[in-house]
Amino acid sequence: MPQPIEVLLVEDDPGDVLMTREAFAEHAVGDRLHVVTDGVEALRFLRREGEYAGAPRPHLVLLDLNLPRKDGREVLAEVKRDDELAHIPVVVLTTSEAEEDVVRSYRLHANAYVAKPVDFDDFIRVVRQIDGFFADVARLPDEPGAR
Repeated sequence: MPQPIEVLLVEDDPGDVLMTREAFAEHAVGDRLHVVTDGVEALRFLRREGEYAGAPRPHLVLLDLNLPRKDGREVLAEVKRDDELAHIPVVVLTTSEAEEDVVRSYRLHANAYVAKPVDFDDFIRVVRQIDGFFADVARLPDEPGAR
């Protein structure tokens, strides 16, 4: 059986956070979901700064683009420029279906771009598919902080 993975959700919409928590709670693998609500907090969590000094290094980041304080595009760019963080897969999970957002995200080295479904059941299904792929199919480093 696969080992649980640490997942960081960067999302400011409480409804989307709730649905994502539900999708993870029902997933048999038992992955651990951590949530921050803006881009500044995301980078502090990833860099283990301040109150996040003891935070686990996530195996996967689910990143919304439209965030307060520092948007997801800026977070993605900083993560992929940082040698300590660049190896962490980042899946952009956002409401935007704009082609320019898709292209820019991949140019910033997103590992995947997923438009959030509006329908509750479809949203749950998509989040489970993302989690299932990274937990059950993809090979991730044993130690999330390893280089």
